[in-house]
Amino acid sequence: MEWQRSGDTEPSAFITDEQVRALAGRPPATGAWRDGDPAGNRQFANLGPMEFECGGSLPHVRVAYETWGELNAAKDNAVLVLHALTGDSHVVGESGKGHVTAGWWGDVIGPGKAIDTDTWFVVAPNVLGGCQGTTGPASLAPDGYEWGSRFPYTTIRDQVVAQAKLSDFLGIDCWAAIIGGSMGAMHSLEWGIMFPERAKRLAVIAAPAATSADEIALNTVQIEAIKLDPNWRAGHYYEAHDGDGPHNGLALARRISFQNFRTPAELNDRFDRSAQSEISPLGDGGRFAVASYLDFHGNKFTRRFDANSYLVLVEAMNSHDVGRGRGSVDEVLARITVPTLVLGIENDRFFPLAGQQRIAAKVPGNLDGDVPFILHSDFGHDAFLIESDVVGAQLARLLATPAQ
Repeated sequence: MEWQRSGDTEPSAFITDEQVRALAGRPPATGAWRDGDPAGNRQFANLGPMEFECGGSLPHVRVAYETWGELNAAKDNAVLVLHALTGDSHVVGESGKGHVTAGWWGDVIGPGKAIDTDTWFVVAPNVLGGCQGTTGPASLAPDGYEWGSRFPYTTIRDQVVAQAKLSDFLGIDCWAAIIGGSMGAMHSLEWGIMFPERAKRLAVIAAPAATSADEIALNTVQIEAIKLDPNWRAGHYYEAHDGDGPHNGLALARRISFQNFRTPAELNDRFDRSAQSEISPLGDGGRFAVASYLDFHGNKFTRRFDANSYLVLVEAMNSHDVGRGRGSVDEVLARITVPTLVLGIENDRFFPLAGQQRIAAKVPGNLDGDVPFILHSDFGHDAFLIESDVVGAQLARLLATPAQ
């Protein structure tokens, strides 16, 4: 079914009647993966208790992850791939039992591809606070109820600590490369600061060194969209019947973000002022095609994500600031000396290019001197998921760069 494919990894397109029919059923209260659901290709690491940076703790953390390739005897060929806000561990593979969507970077990772799994052992975890197998708000607390809004406030640094615990679980002392895009790039940066001895190379794709006021403002609107949905119920909605969860608020938050993941050029070129059908959108009850496109992807999203998890992860992105408690951002970036690919997207309106330019200018290990590699694409922020040939070539260049 088409709704099982991620709109993030494809160009925008008109929504067909068949696609609309695929979403005709009432959405579940949560799209989270739950215990008892098919595991698919997931593996699970039980990591024990965890304290959080801003207070709070969990008595037990489990991380869901997937792997491709083989870890060699020296354990020096491991590559950690970190997903964006709405991604998960299913980086490569078809949709099917246990995986609602196909892999989000299948054109980049695999035998003979840019990240060649005949050479590299690739690990991709679902992030702490996520909803696809790793402990998050939809997970059961010791009292038998979901954590919901009781889940601890989670920072990017907390998520990196959980990733480091996974590394220990796997017996990997040092990653040959840590690669992240968007939110995953925030993790990659923090790895270079928190655990510099555990990464030989870094890829920082389409993310800033600190989330800006403009980006926090956008995230705040998304948070309020969910919390204003009466079916959010202060985060306690998991026992609701299908159609009675906070899917309206979650879909609206997704529509808000999705517009910023693309560019005016792409939306204008693909949709212009076209109507979705023969019914006029000018007072006759019809719709503009671009409105149907955003609605479709918002509604599709509710079938694979959890509203509380979305809140936790957006707040984690708001927490991102490599200089927080350490000194100036520029001083902290200067500590990253390993070979680093800094990739920015020319017309990214979610995380504008200026953010990557700042990183590139201050990171001594930047592959391109004091400037980022600039990806030119009408797809905007999502280009790192769509322009696989260009992004893959840059990742291959990073992996071919001798480590220190």
